[in-house]
Amino acid sequence: MLEKLIQSRLQDRVRITVPDANLATVLVRPCPDLKFGDYQSNALMAIAKERKRNPRQLAEEVVAGLDVSEWCEPIEIAGAGFLNFRVKTNAVTDVLKSAYRGEHLFFERSATPRTVIVDFSSPNVAKPMHVGHIRSTILGDSLVRALRLLGHHVVTDNHIGDWGTQFGKLLVGWKKDLDRTNLERDPLAEMGRLYKQVNASFETDEEIKTQARQELVSLQSGDEENLKIWREMIDLSLQEFGKVYLRLGIRFDHVLGESFYNPQLKAVAKNLVDVGIAQESEGATVVFFDESTGWKDPAIILKSDGGANYTTTDLATLEYRLKTWQPSEIVYVTDARQQLHFQQLFDIYRRWHPSADVSLSHIWFGMILGPDGTPFKTRTGENIELNALLNEAEERALASVTEKNPDLSEKERLEIARVVGIGAVKYSDLLPNRQSDYRFDWDKMLALTGNTAVYLLYAYTRIRSVGRKAAEVGATASVEALQLTLPSELTLAKHLLRFGLSVEAMASEYRPNYLCNYLFELAGLFSQFYENCPVLKAEAQERASRLALCELAGRVLKQGLEILGIETTERM
Repeated sequence: MLEKLIQSRLQDRVRITVPDANLATVLVRPCPDLKFGDYQSNALMAIAKERKRNPRQLAEEVVAGLDVSEWCEPIEIAGAGFLNFRVKTNAVTDVLKSAYRGEHLFFERSATPRTVIVDFSSPNVAKPMHVGHIRSTILGDSLVRALRLLGHHVVTDNHIGDWGTQFGKLLVGWKKDLDRTNLERDPLAEMGRLYKQVNASFETDEEIKTQARQELVSLQSGDEENLKIWREMIDLSLQEFGKVYLRLGIRFDHVLGESFYNPQLKAVAKNLVDVGIAQESEGATVVFFDESTGWKDPAIILKSDGGANYTTTDLATLEYRLKTWQPSEIVYVTDARQQLHFQQLFDIYRRWHPSADVSLSHIWFGMILGPDGTPFKTRTGENIELNALLNEAEERALASVTEKNPDLSEKERLEIARVVGIGAVKYSDLLPNRQSDYRFDWDKMLALTGNTAVYLLYAYTRIRSVGRKAAEVGATASVEALQLTLPSELTLAKHLLRFGLSVEAMASEYRPNYLCNYLFELAGLFSQFYENCPVLKAEAQERASRLALCELAGRVLKQGLEILGIETTERM
């Protein structure tokens, strides 16, 4: 909040002092070390360097005409031209008062909202969602929440895998060995059984291989029986996926699978050939890349048998999304292994539509590893199903809650375990740098200390407990009584002011770990404030002020957790 006001005033002054300066680079950001101030700007050094000027002299010229006295102490020039700003306590108090009145919560909605399509999760039909879907699903949802909070129009699309050669095998199994009772009890498990059964003999049994190919051709040719079975597979899969998404609190605006784009694929391939981007090579239609890219292999648009490839489908998907929603950005959230695919996809699309005004972003992430540092799987080497993982998280959380609060009713303990267990899974996934692999560790994830969801949720319940105890003795918060006299009060208050910056940083760089670390620091600062500044035992005016500060900290913590897709609970 305050940094935006200071930044605007600084940009105005730079415009006058250096008329041709790029004001977009003139930014004010929090000081990494608070002993130098609350905010700083290093923009003048780069501006001076471009013009071969003395940076400190330029800084002195700018500061001489820069008036931010209504918010800051006198500006300090440090080193070769850093500008350090120390915010006045009364300015911090004013922002907190307006936040308490509901005028804002330390962030501003974008003045220039954009339309962003976020493509995430994308499970395959007829297969249960497994641990490999966690990162895309949870990361994508948190990015959507941050963008929407900042006022952007976000379209979410779950691009499910509902087409391809696997359906030939599934159709063979379905017609030969389907167990309807098992299908009704656990549809994805039964379809998984059928697929494994056929796939096991696919390479060695020529008859099975022939049957699978015939069934696939019949499906692709519009055979009514096969289409009916295929649609049932999709419907059952979506119902099961929906149960997982409901547990995770995730919704999609659209679920448009690969099959949706089938009618467009031939036209896409033909158009790429007509404009000279694609060409025939060894019976296939491919796109070659410039040597400077370092990509030796071409992208296949049509295979030698005429079948389309993932690249073709994704190009058709891009076309549809641009025509339908006119986005300014399309974001794909997938694992690191798909980097080359998206690099080539974006390259082809830029050559195909060079004037398209859209940003294309691949937000990739690392792997989830087991405690031993290998890919996280069951002891038999199978993928861990997501539902089973969530069940275990809730069971472990329930055991912990029961041990700590055995007097709570079973209903209360189950609800707390649900919130804590699922919140812990989400937070442990969002906390690391998304591009890093991380080790899945139940003990660390559910620990009450350290940077965990449990620690943050406990901090929130502590704040809510203070409010309840105050109400019991008739004490109320008063924003008008707000005063920041002790260091712990002021430090906590200033940290609240930085909430918007952390959300903006998360949304602009697609890194939820920025917000996780902000919230962890917030919980720690609240703990220090609570220990150093008596709340309920303070004198009336001081108590009213500190209760207001508690309330604001609680609001920010709750909002931050909501962005991460984590629910809160009043008790733990």
